[in-house]
Amino acid sequence: MIHIKMIHLAAQYLAAAGISFLDKKQDDSHTNLGFDAKKGYLETWPLNEGGCKIVFDYTQFSLHWITNNTARMTLQLDGKTHREIVKWMDEVTTALGRTKTYSYKLHYELPYGKMTDSFVFTKPLQRELNQALEFRRIAHRALENVVEKMKFDTNIRIWPHHFDSGGYETIKNIGLGFGMAIPDTMVNDFYLYTSGYSGHDGIDTSNFDEITFGEWKNDGFKGAVLPMQDVTEAKAITFFNESIRKYKAL
Repeated sequence: MIHIKMIHLAAQYLAAAGISFLDKKQDDSHTNLGFDAKKGYLETWPLNEGGCKIVFDYTQFSLHWITNNTARMTLQLDGKTHREIVKWMDEVTTALGRTKTYSYKLHYELPYGKMTDSFVFTKPLQRELNQALEFRRIAHRALENVVEKMKFDTNIRIWPHHFDSGGYETIKNIGLGFGMAIPDTMVNDFYLYTSGYSGHDGIDTSNFDEITFGEWKNDGFKGAVLPMQDVTEAKAITFFNESIRKYKAL
């Protein structure tokens, strides 16, 4: 799925901006990304007091420099090399009045091998970009709905390493992670997940009742999963509500 690779790699320039310019957080949250479901943007935290951000635009397959909620500069990624993108990022972030320079140095490994200066980005098919964006929108809106209705404290953010949209809440000494993951060795599709932990150990799900959409896994990963094909926002909300309530009832 080359389009997922291209989008995932593009998001790393935003994560690198967080690493370069924001105060380091112990939980690595300075690297995570927001999502503007209306505009279809992944976005950094504000990089200065003026609220400047770098965003990735799914539909255009481009990066924007945002000030006052307006795109001031844009870089189309199709055909650009890694070296050219890093140079652009360094140039636009001079507007931060920064004391640090932009540096593409990730402290985690991605599953695509080492990034080289000569790596060239190729724009995925428009239908692939649109589908990836729609999956992200459905998941994000469902997650926001569940967080609001259940009065959770977590924010829904995108973690650039594994590229999942997710939240984390502690309920009665159970750590609860829930969100949407990109395809991996367990599910060959974007998929929703809910998983509970006692300490670092996944909670056994073998005696959990069936849920309306999706299924419980208990081998390796312990939790509920639902592939995103044909999932609506309503189905996603039902999945999260039912799976989270199983853990809340323990």
